[in-house]
Amino acid sequence: MHAVVVYDTNYGNTRTIAEVIATELGQGTTTLSVSDITEASLDGVDVLVVGCPINGWKPTDRMRRFLRTLAPGSLAGVRAAAFDTRIKLFIHGDAAAKISHALHAAGATIVAKPHGFVVDGTEGPLAAGETGKAGAWAAYIGAELRASV
Repeated sequence: MHAVVVYDTNYGNTRTIAEVIATELGQGTTTLSVSDITEASLDGVDVLVVGCPINGWKPTDRMRRFLRTLAPGSLAGVRAAAFDTRIKLFIHGDAAAKISHALHAAGATIVAKPHGFVVDGTEGPLAAGETGKAGAWAAYIGAELRASV
C-alpha cells in the first residue's frame, strides 16, 4: 500500500497529527507538506489522507489551492480521508468536511468521516489526548482499508 498524508500547518500541530496518522498507517506511508507537492507527488498513491488547520472557517489558502488542482476523476481508485485541527469553540468551521468533499469530487472513495482534532489556543499545543485520538482514527482507517481488500 502506498499511502500519503498531505498536510498544511501554521504552528506545527497539524504536522504532528499527520505524523501520528502516517505512523499508524504503517510502512509505505509518507507525510508531505502541501507546500512541497509536485505534479508527481500523488503518482501511484493508493491511500490519501489530507488535513490542515481551520483558518477563517475553512481550509488554509495553501490547502484550497492544492484542492483546486485536483481534476475530476484524478483520484479515481484512491481511498481517502480528511482531518483538520481546530480550536474548541461553539462555532469553529469545518475544514475537514470541505477537504473530504473536494477529495470525493476528484474521484476518491472516502473511507472515514472527516475528523477534527482540538488545539488549545491559536498556536497550540494539541489538547490532551488528541494524538491518541489521531492514532485511533488512523487505526480505524487502516482497518477499513484491510476490510476492503
